Formats: sequence, C-alpha cells, structure tokens
Amino acid sequence: MIKGKLLEKSKEAFVMAIEIYNKPTIKYRVEGFSFFICNAWELMLKAYMIKKFGEKSIYYKDNPNRTITLENCIKKIFTNEKAPLRLNIEKIIDLRNTSTHFVTEEYEMVYIPLFQACLFNFIEKMQEFHNIDMTEVVPQNFLTLAVSMKSLNESEIRAKYPEEIVAKLIATNESLSSMVEENNHGFAIKIEHHHYITKDKHKATSFVHIDKDAKIGVKIIKELKDPNDTHKYTTKACIKEINKRLKREDIDIEVNKYHFTLFCKYYEIKENAKLCYVHKIHAQPTYSYSMQTTDFIFEEIKKDPENIIQNIKSKAKK
Repeated sequence: MIKGKLLEKSKEAFVMAIEIYNKPTIKYRVEGFSFFICNAWELMLKAYMIKKFGEKSIYYKDNPNRTITLENCIKKIFTNEKAPLRLNIEKIIDLRNTSTHFVTEEYEMVYIPLFQACLFNFIEKMQEFHNIDMTEVVPQNFLTLAVSMKSLNESEIRAKYPEEIVAKLIATNESLSSMVEENNHGFAIKIEHHHYITKDKHKATSFVHIDKDAKIGVKIIKELKDPNDTHKYTTKACIKEINKRLKREDIDIEVNKYHFTLFCKYYEIKENAKLCYVHKIHAQPTYSYSMQTTDFIFEEIKKDPENIIQNIKSKAKK
C-alpha cells in the first residue's frame, strides 16, 4: 500500500536527518539535515493527503505521473500562512533550495533553533496524523540536536567568505532572529545558556574564579531577566502542553484546570521562582509559568498516572 511505503520512507529520512546532523565528522551537516528533514515531511504529508483526500490528491491534475512538491503539500494541509509550524518548514525549505549556492558551516548557528523545533513538530504531527510514536523509532534522548557553542561573528565571516555569501548569511540571521522573537516554540526552540553562582561545588557543572581586574576570570553582574522570556506560559498553555505530552506517551489521563491547581498547591509551584512568576501590577496578582513547570508536572504524572491525582487530593486534605 502506497501510504504505508511513504510512511516507512518518511521515518527513515527523519532518522537520517538526525544521524547526519549529530555526526561530528560531517562538516556540512546543515545541508544534509535540511534535505532529509524536508524529505521526511514531504513523504509524511503525502501519506496524510492520501488518507484524507485520496491517492489522486498527491499528483498534479495536468500531469498525473508527477507528485506535487512539499510546498504544495504544506499549503493544502497547513492553510494558516502565519502559523509558526508552517513558517518553520518554509524557512528550512528555503535553506534546502539555496544551500548549494551558499555552503557555509556558520549556517548551523543561525538555523539550529529552527531545526530543533522542526523535529518536535514532525513528531507531533506524525502522532496526530498517523498515530505513529516516533520515540519508538528514535529514543527520546537522541532527539536533541548537538548545539555549537560558538556564536556568529561578523568580522570572522567577512574575513573568511566572499561578500555575496557574507551578505546572505547576515541578512538571513537578522531575518530569522526577528522571527524567533515574534513566534512561539513551534517556529524555533531558543538556545539559552544560564549561569548561576553557588557556593556548593557539587551543584556546579563548571568553575570560574572571580576577579574584577582579571582577563580570564569573571565579574559578578546583576542581570534583569524578562519574565516574558523565562515564564511565558499561561495556565491554559501549560495544560495544553502537558496533555500533548501525555497523549504522545499514550498515557490515558487528561489534565484540566482543577488538576493543574492541585499540583500548584501541593508542590508549592507558585512559591518557586524557577517555576512561576507572580505579576503584581494589579490588585489581584496573576501568574505565568516556565517550561520547567510543564516538565515537572508531566514527569510526576508519568510516575503513577492512575493514582497521582487521587494521592495528591488525599495528602492535601491531611
């Protein structure tokens, strides 16, 4: 059956994209990833079109021997032009189409947030459209792409490449950076590094010495963090994300607002600055949550999905 063959090839292309990107010996892994992830999306979406509209839907009407492009598949299935998921795929398609003319390793620093979001979007849609759990194909811990710690340096790339490539790379970086700020995690997964000072060495993953005059040491500074970046999830958004993960793991429980409130009270989430930010502008405070909140509640439910809600209720009454 053609739909089944398309899905098998789609899964293989998805795995190839991850393997190529995470293989340290491949220099131009960005181009390889963009090619295979686009191939995975195209095959998967065509299988969905066959399922929903019939086999003829994946062929051009005036040329029944030729299947339609990925761009056409996207327009037919994701009709909202401004949807972050659609914008994400379209930008990666642009990279696939132009990367043969602008092959630079620096593209990795620009596109990695989009690539990571693209993987998660694919997993979600594979589950939604075909009831296929991609974590059974690729273990969860292998779904995170290797991230370069180096940032884009304009002076370095100007010394390294012709002006045409430099201009293209800088323009792409500026365009995508503004889009990352305007869209949610469906478009890009932000890569952030946070540094904290602790006296307990056992909690540290790296060490520095403090010297205000040293070139190698570090200086203590105070940094204001925008809660719109660190704690950008409403109660509704948290519940939606938790239920999405539960469904993906085939855990038969649906969290509602009452359950979320139970978790917040029992685990004192609103008193934990890492999990919750309290907005005190109005007389009645409002709350927003970090991604760690959804991670935490999901992991707690996963431990004992059948009894966790009842257990929390019982313990809260004592």
